[in-house]
Amino acid sequence: MQAEQDREPGAAHGAKNGTPRGAENGADGGATPPQAAPKSRRFPSVTQDTARPEGAGRAAPGDALAARQWPMLSVLAATAAGLLCTALGHPRIGCLVIGVALMAAAVLRRVLPDVGMLAVRSRFTDMVTYGLLGVAITLLALVVEPKPWLELPFLENAARFTVR
Repeated sequence: MQAEQDREPGAAHGAKNGTPRGAENGADGGATPPQAAPKSRRFPSVTQDTARPEGAGRAAPGDALAARQWPMLSVLAATAAGLLCTALGHPRIGCLVIGVALMAAAVLRRVLPDVGMLAVRSRFTDMVTYGLLGVAITLLALVVEPKPWLELPFLENAARFTVR
């Protein structure tokens, strides 16, 4: 039987695949680790955590992430300025600034390919949401009493019938 093993290819190494004796069991002291599968850039089909939003920068280096947030930071700065105006006793001006900031967010979302965290939903949904909220806040600032800057006759009738 020993003679049969000596005639088999790889018998001198102790295995049929040509590996040294004891290496198949990791007895050589430094067994090679199994090869890891190449890392894919695709998201897994079954998620186990929340996926990052569109504007979060999936493949950008770390220092590029902060530079792409200027659209969101500019909208937040304008909104903060509007809130400050409102807190200082100028509610009409403050609301106008906030409304214009939201309309600018809609324009930025449409024009720029990368808007950072200003991208919350799809491009169309973000544009419509920011635009409608901006127009609504701006109109409310223009028609607020006393001395409205914009007279809308149907609002007077609507208020008369709802406040009776």
